[in-house]
Amino acid sequence: MKQKFKIFLAQLNPTGGDIEGNFKILISARERALKEKADIFLAPEMFLSGYPIDDLVLRPDFMDLVEKYINRLAKKTKTGPAIIVGAPRNDNGVLRNSAFILDQGKIIGFRDKSKLPNEDEFYDNRQFVPGDLAGPILLRGLKIGIPICQDIWDPEVCECLKESGADLIFSINGSTYNINKMDLRLNVTISRAVENKIPLIYLNLVGGQDELIFDGGSFAINDNGKLAAQLPMFQTFDGIVELEKTSKGWAFHSSNLFKYQIGYESLYSAIVLSLRDYVYKNGFSNVIFGLSGGIDSALVASIAVDALGPDNVKCFMLPSVFTSKDSTNDAIDIAKRLNIELDTLSIKDIYNSVENLLSFKFKSKEKDITEENIQSRLRSLLLMAISNKFGNMLISTSNKSESAVGYSTLYGDMSGGFSPLKDVWKTDVFALSKWRNLNIPSISKYNKRDVIPDTIINKPPTAELRENQKDTDSLPDYKTLDAILALSIEEMKGERDIIKSGFDEKVVKKVLSLLRNSEYKRFQAPPGPKLGKKAFGRDRMYPLTNKF
Repeated sequence: MKQKFKIFLAQLNPTGGDIEGNFKILISARERALKEKADIFLAPEMFLSGYPIDDLVLRPDFMDLVEKYINRLAKKTKTGPAIIVGAPRNDNGVLRNSAFILDQGKIIGFRDKSKLPNEDEFYDNRQFVPGDLAGPILLRGLKIGIPICQDIWDPEVCECLKESGADLIFSINGSTYNINKMDLRLNVTISRAVENKIPLIYLNLVGGQDELIFDGGSFAINDNGKLAAQLPMFQTFDGIVELEKTSKGWAFHSSNLFKYQIGYESLYSAIVLSLRDYVYKNGFSNVIFGLSGGIDSALVASIAVDALGPDNVKCFMLPSVFTSKDSTNDAIDIAKRLNIELDTLSIKDIYNSVENLLSFKFKSKEKDITEENIQSRLRSLLLMAISNKFGNMLISTSNKSESAVGYSTLYGDMSGGFSPLKDVWKTDVFALSKWRNLNIPSISKYNKRDVIPDTIINKPPTAELRENQKDTDSLPDYKTLDAILALSIEEMKGERDIIKSGFDEKVVKKVLSLLRNSEYKRFQAPPGPKLGKKAFGRDRMYPLTNKF
């Protein structure tokens, strides 16, 4: 039996439903593994199909195509490394989330996910049936336990694999990002390695899939809990881990020790990756949006340039009679800093025409939020027309705080194909802007700091839809607002408990009323990346008609 093995960790970025495209990515990576003389090629959970694929997996023609390409991939193993890859499996009419083990030109076995998540962003029980926990598989002389994602969070799974004779644990994953997830993953997997005195590989997907972000950061751990390898976050990467039989058992040699990202660095990178992949995977190459001179559009401009490069970002200033000279100057300033094209399309004349057209109908009514919303909707009309004509994706600049309380205009500034700040609190918008001015993300396509003018960061937020308007005219200060919303949305605290936390009763009641009454608006908002504990959309589901 061999005493040394090379394990190729293919931290790759699939596209949901693109079986042929994902197959080509695998083949390309396998060619690189061949050059490295790897013995085993390890690919992530559900890579061949993409993940999650929701009800696509229920289509017989989809599953037929998965089977076709699994068999093609198996034939490739007549030479070169054995392959372990995640894909859905039709088990006599029952669907499984499986790891296929390919060697000697054929499928030599499979292992099924035994613990299916059914909460937060994943609802695997809708499509899949959990498999029985199987023992290790013998692959090229190694007895390998293969838990799939959720499986490794259950201590009994690895314990059972070890007791069944496993030499190693190879865990393939489609684990999504949130700001504290990496610490949690490491703590759990180190515990599994130490508890069972067994070396462990944790291989994760990377990339954006609709609202979800897979952050990579794959790693290898020896049985003493020490990291032997750590791959970078938020990017594809070929990791080579050498495995050797020692007098104390199998152990990984140390290599590829990248420092994982935390805090605002990880949050910013996650948003960049999600926007990049959503744009590219949906067949677009560039984006447009309104650049108002405010903090939200400024941060979106920075994120878009980091994701796509300056040449693929175009912005429009759409001033009304209420747009200040400072806002105009700030928009020009950030466009110069980011080296992006900025055009001006005034809505003054169009607004006057609409106002005149409606004057007969509105003659007995005072001006109110209706007129403010008309301005926002006119801007959307122009931006969508440009998007249609030139094939750019329009992106929204709304943040989580504003979406929560309905401080945005349906069919106005909410319009767009994607909303990068959908799960970002307003207070974090400011923090991320300050962070980006001091740092360049590792995955950025724009190698400059100080991209957002201090004048934008320091001025009071305003929608500029009426004379001397400030956000605080309608809302509590954002520090207070975000704290109340976080308690309600992420901690699911009720009104009474939030008030007991020290917040003014009238303010709490107002905020929660706005939150409840805006559900229908959020339902119609564009998708955006899930970043925290409870994101609007896939993660947090409430009835549109709700009197609770």
